[in-house]
Amino acid sequence: MSYQVAVRALCEFTAKVGDLDLRFTPSPTAQEGMAGHAIVVARRGPEYLAEVPLSGEYRSLRVRGRADGYDPQANLLEEIKTHRGDISRIPDNHRQLHWAQAKVYGWLLCNELQLTEIDLAVVYFNVLSQKESVFHEHHQAQDLQRFFNQLCERFIVWAEQEVAHRQVRDQALAALTFPHAQFRLGQRQLAEAVYRAARDGHSLMAQATTGIGKTLGTLFPQLKAFAEQGLDRLFFLTAKTPGRRLALEALQTLRRSAGEAQPVRILEHVARDKACEHPDKACHGESCPLAKGFYDRLPAARQAALDRQWLDQQAVRETALAHQVCPYYLSQELSRWADVVVCDYNYYFDLNALLYSLTQINEWRVTVLVDEAHNLVERARSMYTAELSQASFGALRRIAPGGLKGVLERVNRHWNQLHADQQLPYQVYPAAPDLFLMALQKAVSAITDHLTDQPTGNHGELLRFYLDAMLFCRLAEAFGPHSLFDISRHDSEQGRPLSTLCIRNLVPAPFLAPRFEAAHSTTLFSATLSPARYYADLLGLPAGTPWLDVQSPFSAEQLQVQAVRNLSTRYAHREQSLGPIASLMARQYSEQPGNYLAFFSSYTYLEQVLAVFRARNPGVPVWVQSRQMDESQRQQFLEQFVRGGRGIGFAVLGGAFGEGIDLPGDRLIGAFIATLGLPQINPINQQVRERMQTMFGSGYDYTYLYPGLQKVVQAAGRVIRTLDDRGVVYLMDDRFTLPDVQRLLPSWWTVDSCNLPAEPPEQRATKVLSALPGQLF
Repeated sequence: MSYQVAVRALCEFTAKVGDLDLRFTPSPTAQEGMAGHAIVVARRGPEYLAEVPLSGEYRSLRVRGRADGYDPQANLLEEIKTHRGDISRIPDNHRQLHWAQAKVYGWLLCNELQLTEIDLAVVYFNVLSQKESVFHEHHQAQDLQRFFNQLCERFIVWAEQEVAHRQVRDQALAALTFPHAQFRLGQRQLAEAVYRAARDGHSLMAQATTGIGKTLGTLFPQLKAFAEQGLDRLFFLTAKTPGRRLALEALQTLRRSAGEAQPVRILEHVARDKACEHPDKACHGESCPLAKGFYDRLPAARQAALDRQWLDQQAVRETALAHQVCPYYLSQELSRWADVVVCDYNYYFDLNALLYSLTQINEWRVTVLVDEAHNLVERARSMYTAELSQASFGALRRIAPGGLKGVLERVNRHWNQLHADQQLPYQVYPAAPDLFLMALQKAVSAITDHLTDQPTGNHGELLRFYLDAMLFCRLAEAFGPHSLFDISRHDSEQGRPLSTLCIRNLVPAPFLAPRFEAAHSTTLFSATLSPARYYADLLGLPAGTPWLDVQSPFSAEQLQVQAVRNLSTRYAHREQSLGPIASLMARQYSEQPGNYLAFFSSYTYLEQVLAVFRARNPGVPVWVQSRQMDESQRQQFLEQFVRGGRGIGFAVLGGAFGEGIDLPGDRLIGAFIATLGLPQINPINQQVRERMQTMFGSGYDYTYLYPGLQKVVQAAGRVIRTLDDRGVVYLMDDRFTLPDVQRLLPSWWTVDSCNLPAEPPEQRATKVLSALPGQLF
């Protein structure tokens, strides 16, 4: 069995040496690189050949690629590299890599044309000055063949190991069995649908109730499809840390059932800030000991890591430190060789996504699982949104180097003109004006040149603005009906008008669609993935993507759902609702003591109800979600829900405790939900509503109703987690009795209506106002 590798990949694997160096020095953009190559080629003679396809073999290894250029008359092969600024700043290990590529192409050409010798050149083209710096070497074909063979010999051991690994892996996965005696009700239906999607190469949306075992029910069939479909990688993408943990637990369950020696490499890839061992140091060999000599020690660290196969965050860290390399960048390298990668959405869906890039470069056949996929709409919107603050920009102008003050001042003049006549605090415009964008692009170019000449000692504000401005310009080029350009105007402390500019993505579909197309199969699953057209429209799923509503294993008898018909939690009625909500919670707790969660639309509303409840019920234990809780504080909150415990946790709907937490049995026996979760009515959301109406004909539903009810169902899903659980959910608002709202609630629920308990006269508040029937706001 042969193994195919690109020239670049071969050289990076075998010839990359020295330090990891991530000091920020601007490099040419992809467009500048292509333009630079074209300029160099255009300067050559009419006989010059560009983009010469070459390939060759060494034992079972096939090496392929395209040489940048060859002059047959001079017998000269050129490797063209674009750069910015002083050529002396190109690190030596980069130069060695460039020469390795030139030598490999040199041998492949000699072999193809039966040449006995050849001239090689590495051409460095400065995209700023358009000057070429050319370095020549003359080589005998037999010397180049020897060099090629050495690289291939180093790589072929790895390639043969990879071929053997894949064969054993696929055999093991073909024999994989479900780790439990039987599937849960609905879990088999889900697994079969996921398997068919992987087998037939299409996408799938699956709505399956919380607690059904969705993670195991999707991973198992995807792994079973590996051998039959010739799949290379599986990416399990999550929105939050709990999702990553659940995926790893499910994968451990599969490993245990198949034996610990199951030959599947599983990698947990975490964010850089969570993996960094020296956050006080910069990412280069002169500062961080784990960056110094990184590429020299990488081969041994890579081999040791992959020998472990199970590579969660702790295992990667242990291996990295044992070999004195950076854990985060070791993990990035392992992403090239792992069979399953568990990580955040952004590593596949972001503009500069690592896994998507590797998929494209290596032409992998991948399958993708998107956990809690209802989160992808807002996460993707944020990925394709760019914002510039004039207040921060003003601070930058005061500290900017002298050579940049002119271009920054030009940006500021155009910026002031944008909001000069704006009377409203917030306003949407057709697009970012061309004159402003031209000034911003010139500023980006000037900062790029400055950073090229002075890569160290720059203020953090300059780098932040530079990156924000580049993203803004990039999204401006891709601007369309999927986004808004808006200006938020406010006054400084000195009374001077300032503004924030935003290219705000509303429909991420045009950006996400290529990511779905690049995958052999993508399954998006969640307890709240309804209605199907809402997610298909906003995410850009392929036409005809099937939607499955998985049968719930739970019965209506397990969950008592009560919609309170004589209570309004609309903003205008909040004051009058405090006492009745406190009374209802107290009555339920008195009748059935245990652990409960109470969800509110905001921290302010939570605190208001909490004050009334505490005053009336001092003996009931309560614990409260606070603003900006860190991970340890969130864990302390959850630890209050002990088996056999009693008390009420107060939380905000849509926050950290509204989804992704598991409190089975009597750790949680009920939830009070005092809101429909509707997003706030504000100018931005009203603009979203107008655009959704124009594009999809469902402005109100797409902006308010669907996102709100999704949070409600997720929160209620915390109560019933297993087939033995019993519990109660109070939907505390009269709008929950409306047919249009109830149609969006889980089909296995039976929703009964109830009235507020009668309050004692001394506690009775002003009469709760009634809204008009069917009025949602």
